Amino acid sequence: MRPVVRGNYPIDCHGDNIQYHEYSDARGELIGRIGEYCSYCEMQLDSALAVEHIQPKKPRGCTQIDSQREMDWNNFLLACPNCNSTKGNTDVVLDDYLWPDRDNTFRALKYSEGGIITPALQGEMAHKAQNTIHLFGLDKMPSIITDMTDMNYKNRASDRRWNNRREAWDNAERAKKRLSQNDIDELREQIVETAQANGYWSIWMTVFEDDPDMCRRLIEAFPGTCKDCFDATQGYKPVKRQGGQC
Repeated sequence: MRPVVRGNYPIDCHGDNIQYHEYSDARGELIGRIGEYCSYCEMQLDSALAVEHIQPKKPRGCTQIDSQREMDWNNFLLACPNCNSTKGNTDVVLDDYLWPDRDNTFRALKYSEGGIITPALQGEMAHKAQNTIHLFGLDKMPSIITDMTDMNYKNRASDRRWNNRREAWDNAERAKKRLSQNDIDELREQIVETAQANGYWSIWMTVFEDDPDMCRRLIEAFPGTCKDCFDATQGYKPVKRQGGQC
């Protein structure tokens, strides 16, 4: 999960914090700062990408919207329909999970061949990483469908995040092989452009983890990636985020 910097409240021409009338109005500014990607599964999207409330504006069991949460810039990220609906209106305790705007989530999650995501650290951080994976359904795998009349079939079939990660891994591996056979700057640029067009930054970073130049290019190419989460003197190895849990 790519660690990002959302930045401070957007300001108007008078230097005052912009007061949004609808939280969806913040979408353009968020995309400009952290890119047109789901903050959780990292899928690249355009029109379907929505402003997501980290803490739900209407927690489960409540009858009214929490107006402060609804319009708080610091409570906004971007989410695809699957991550958004899976998380739903779960009223999270922030410190029980890891967040791309607060922690080095790339350091905490391990991406493996086949599109699999598991905790990368030990102890308490592993528990929080697993909470995060489960909250957004990043551990969902395709079910074997034996009954085509199953009412949940359509929902399961439409959640292609695992398959998209698997395809991204295969694409990254093929790109790495081509680069080993013809290591030129133009090909490196082309690989980064392909990653930008398809998303899944963490997968590309993992596949190219032994290539510091490619890691640097990927960090710089995706808007809002938290550069402080990586140590350039150690080949862009992920490090604990200042002020974060990991």
